[in-house]
Amino acid sequence: MFFVCALSGAFFNALVVFPNQTIYSLMLLRFLTGFFLAGIYPVGMKIAADYYQKGLGKSLGFLVGALVLGTAFPHLLKGFSGLISWEYVVYITSVIAVLGGVLILVFVPDGPFRKSAKAIDLSAIFKIFKRPDFRSAAFGYFGHMWELYAFWAFIPLLLTTYVKMHPGTSFNIPLLSFSIIALGGMACVIAGYLSQKFKTLNVATTALVLSGICCLVSPMFFEIKSEVVFVTFAVFWGMVVIADSPLFSTLVANTVSPEFKGTALTIVNCLGYSLTIISIMLFNYLMAFVPLNYLFVILAIGPIIGVSALVSKMVFKKKA
Repeated sequence: MFFVCALSGAFFNALVVFPNQTIYSLMLLRFLTGFFLAGIYPVGMKIAADYYQKGLGKSLGFLVGALVLGTAFPHLLKGFSGLISWEYVVYITSVIAVLGGVLILVFVPDGPFRKSAKAIDLSAIFKIFKRPDFRSAAFGYFGHMWELYAFWAFIPLLLTTYVKMHPGTSFNIPLLSFSIIALGGMACVIAGYLSQKFKTLNVATTALVLSGICCLVSPMFFEIKSEVVFVTFAVFWGMVVIADSPLFSTLVANTVSPEFKGTALTIVNCLGYSLTIISIMLFNYLMAFVPLNYLFVILAIGPIIGVSALVSKMVFKKKA
């Protein structure tokens, strides 16, 4: 599944460089690329979960860290746009996707704790949502996703806005965008190790609280006339905004029986990524009405909802 989806996603990604494209053909190709990407990330987490009964948080920390690095990589390539054309950026990312699929196919067999479902059971989706602990973890993840991809998508805007507010400031925006996103991969690994020492739920909640605070105080940092302070803040935000992601996946996987882990991870990812469409569209719509330096505050909606769900889980556990 992972290999076929990696190959297919790379193929449809590469097709965008072909001449005589229309807006409709480009939209179709991007849709198909995204469609097959959905067979990589949740399936990858399922593969990781099949290898660990304990220490899943650390495992997913490395896996999500790899996702983050991959997300940042095109920004790095764009930073060298004077040397590399956009067509080669597309080709290189497609080749790397194929390489990743081959590596999984050849070197990563099914894990020792893999347990297949006896048959396709669509009712499992409704069964797992009946569990209070699963719902809390899922809604925590949804709050995290509301913020994450909107933040990533508009990092170049965040940096451009600061430059416009402070004439004389100069950023290499693609390379700085790469750094802000990529360092989040390191944060995922750190969070994975912290989850072995502290409770996964506590580490995830702390990261979500910190990223929510970053949303709320972001207007203040736009006003600070120090590039170093602003970039440090952006890097910190880029780390805490993603640090909880592997931990939410760990919480989700640990709330269901082994045969439903893949289903649980996939449905939560599906709903979470669907939510990112809404937050990105809302952010883009509000750009016409809200000053850009105040716009990132709306991302705090996600962390507030997510933390509320996680706190309710803590309260529920104490009562139980």
